[in-house]
Amino acid sequence: MKYTKFDKSKKYDLNIIFVFEDNLASINRVVDKGPASDDIKMSISNKVITGKSGARNMLASKMYDNSYYFIGLGKKSELTIQGFEKNLKAALKEINSYKISTVSIDLTNLKIKNFDIINASIIEIEKSQYSYKGTTTSELKICALKISSALNDRQFNKTISESIAVSNGINKARMLGDTPSNICNPTFLAKEAKKLEKIHKSIKVEILDEKQMRSLKMGSLLSVSQGSKQPAKLVIIKYTPIKKKQPIVLVGKGITFDTGGISLKPSANMDEMKYDMSGAGSVIGTMQACAEMNLKNNVIGILACAENMPGSQATRPGDVVTSMSGITIEILNTDAEGRLVLCDALTFCKKYKPRYILDMATLTGACLVGLGKYPSGLFSNSSELSSKIKKSADNTGDRVWELPLYQDYFDEIKTNFADIQNIGGRYGGAITAAAFLATFTKDQKWAHLDIAGTAWEIGQDKGSTGRPVKLLTDFVMTNK
Repeated sequence: MKYTKFDKSKKYDLNIIFVFEDNLASINRVVDKGPASDDIKMSISNKVITGKSGARNMLASKMYDNSYYFIGLGKKSELTIQGFEKNLKAALKEINSYKISTVSIDLTNLKIKNFDIINASIIEIEKSQYSYKGTTTSELKICALKISSALNDRQFNKTISESIAVSNGINKARMLGDTPSNICNPTFLAKEAKKLEKIHKSIKVEILDEKQMRSLKMGSLLSVSQGSKQPAKLVIIKYTPIKKKQPIVLVGKGITFDTGGISLKPSANMDEMKYDMSGAGSVIGTMQACAEMNLKNNVIGILACAENMPGSQATRPGDVVTSMSGITIEILNTDAEGRLVLCDALTFCKKYKPRYILDMATLTGACLVGLGKYPSGLFSNSSELSSKIKKSADNTGDRVWELPLYQDYFDEIKTNFADIQNIGGRYGGAITAAAFLATFTKDQKWAHLDIAGTAWEIGQDKGSTGRPVKLLTDFVMTNK
């Protein structure tokens, strides 16, 4: 897709205009005088064009100089990031089915505090072009953006390149999440990371196999993969353009399929467990975006990759393993495996002396129950870090909700047979899982994002969402 500034001397196949139900008169300033204007006034009078959130109307006729597509956003004072993105996404789905190659989008009437409307629009357009099968009905080639004259060409072009880079990262994460597990195994994820190294000279990739992990005494991570024929991989992706600067380290859970192991999951919806590597996928997507933008910040991505299967060598409930940190773990539920691979990765990443550590994981169904599919769960041992993450969430609309880490939750993972156990009690499962991870990061500024509810969609739009790539890229960009 090519993005340009709107040129009133050019004609576009379709002109997209956002409409507010409490400011319908504003339509007149962007519509040609003549038959189109008269018909629009009549449509407003007859309440055909209402501006209500979710309403969409197209006016196209050979009598008009231009064709128009109106997207309702509700009341102007109540416009939210989520409302804007949701309505634009639905409209693009419809517009992409039309046989048109050029569109214009009027963004001059839109403003949301601390939110880049141009960036968001480009990202939604690029996301709408994605299809895992590689097929799309869209024939769009050019999108002209009508924007404030205060934005000069250099700023405009910079916004476009950054937005496309973030979009590419999101769509990369989506592709990885959508890839079936008979293809996307730990070795596949490692190879995908290696591809970044070939494309971007600024990226270096290192892959540790099970023998190397065994020498590092990663007994917790290896306990997850031992029931599978697929060998575990620990993948390190380095993007460090600045010498002697502490990096931000992003750690992703890469369980390429999760049967639950011996603690076998119910069969219903088990196909969704191919998305259990979405944390690792989001790290790959973010690292790709950072390299494409040539960001002046040091970032290291670590992928803890394994397949959780109930093979004859699989870990049993009641087994005790020793993590890389030396902390012993009683495994009471083999389906609580994400924290087992992450804890060794969190210990390993300390060697890079990180400024901040953020881990991303589709960790608990409890988080989905507690928060739904809208915000990711946020946990942190640093108020400074959590504030920075929440700021990036507000900037991008990739929402988070912070949950507590009281001492009570740490008490729940005590056991008579090891230093800690891998599950807590019946309630607060997302928090006891975070408390488990926090045990391995006491001397670091660390945060955990539970993306169990946000990494994929169900229903008609079933598939990977690419979250939280948008949040992570903003975090890296704004914390240099």
